[in-house]
Amino acid sequence: MGKVAGSGSQWLGRSLQWMRFGPHLLVLALAVVEAADAQSACQPGSSPGFGGVIGRTADESEPSSVPVAKPPQGSPNVVYIVLDDTGFGDLGCYGAEVSTPNIDTLANGGLQFTNFQSKAVCSPTRASLLTGRNAHSVGMKELPGADEGYPHTRGRVSPTAATIAQILSRNGYSTFAVGKWHLVPPEDMKPGGDRTHWPLQKGFDRFYGFLSGWTDQYRPDLVADNHSIPAPQRPSYHFSEDIVDQAMAMLGGKQDSNPDKPFFLYVAFGATHAPIQVPKRYIRKYAGVFDDGWDAVRQRRYQRQLELGVIPDGSVLPPRNPGDPAWSDLTDRERRVYSRL
Repeated sequence: MGKVAGSGSQWLGRSLQWMRFGPHLLVLALAVVEAADAQSACQPGSSPGFGGVIGRTADESEPSSVPVAKPPQGSPNVVYIVLDDTGFGDLGCYGAEVSTPNIDTLANGGLQFTNFQSKAVCSPTRASLLTGRNAHSVGMKELPGADEGYPHTRGRVSPTAATIAQILSRNGYSTFAVGKWHLVPPEDMKPGGDRTHWPLQKGFDRFYGFLSGWTDQYRPDLVADNHSIPAPQRPSYHFSEDIVDQAMAMLGGKQDSNPDKPFFLYVAFGATHAPIQVPKRYIRKYAGVFDDGWDAVRQRRYQRQLELGVIPDGSVLPPRNPGDPAWSDLTDRERRVYSRL
């Protein structure tokens, strides 16, 4: 075929003229193009970002290492906790009778926000929290699913929207996620499914949890990194405790090998989402606490929020939503059921 001369694109143009000799000659021509382009890529100064010298011999060459991303000195570790279907007043530091001492301690030592937006649906909320953008602008108007044909209804997070994990990972952070993901279309949750929208492909180094919207908290459908694993068979097992243990193990491994590297940890609990599967020790702990009903609970939380400054002075407790009965109008049996719920 003669000596290769000129650029690969020139050879591609010539090779297309040779198609009359058959497809095998075209394949050979394309191979020559690749070889020519590869040879060109090895010429001095041909590699973008390469600061060394590539000579004819090792003595005439100078190496240049690929820069390693390092965060600024003193970059903080970040723990990002998401609670599914948890109301504004469901934490102790926001007026609840529910015991949340560790969260309350964090609130007392940091910032407590009182004016924020809820997406009211779990997947759009997660998409917004992980990208810092409106859910509609990243393709997640609703739950993950089929592409409905419009930019805001792709049923998955747009590849043009970087997650916090992707940004921090590129800047030298270790990134871990445990718990509920729910940003994967159902058809991609299978072992042979597309993993483009799984956690590891969205910037996380490690993942332990489940991909769908809900799962059995005692026998969850578990994924570790990029593959499914069987659920633990321990009698006292609960998913909430498991993901905390897994997160601590991930962080422990990182600290042992690279203690100076900061980390981002995303912890997404699934316990307060359906199915409601509460260990008996928690049920016993709150026996009788809600027996006076939701109207009384709302009033107590409202008063407590005024005292805490969570809501401003003069705030008025809104009426019950239309269709919600007064607690006093329920039968004794309904009250027993709803106080437990």
